[in-house]
Amino acid sequence: MSTKRLYKSYDRKICGVCGGIAEYFDVDPTIVRLAWVVFVLIGGCGILAYIIAAIIMEDKPRD
Repeated sequence: MSTKRLYKSYDRKICGVCGGIAEYFDVDPTIVRLAWVVFVLIGGCGILAYIIAAIIMEDKPRD
């Protein structure tokens, strides 16, 4: 049984958080990045969420 894990992506602009989330949900990373920008502009807590995710998420292991 294969379990899905959330990792930082190698497709990274800053830390790989948005790319990792996009890989986990199998969507385009650009959509996740745009959603994150909207989240930051609307509430402002997106920056804090990104920093926390960058600290908590593990780097993707090399295949």
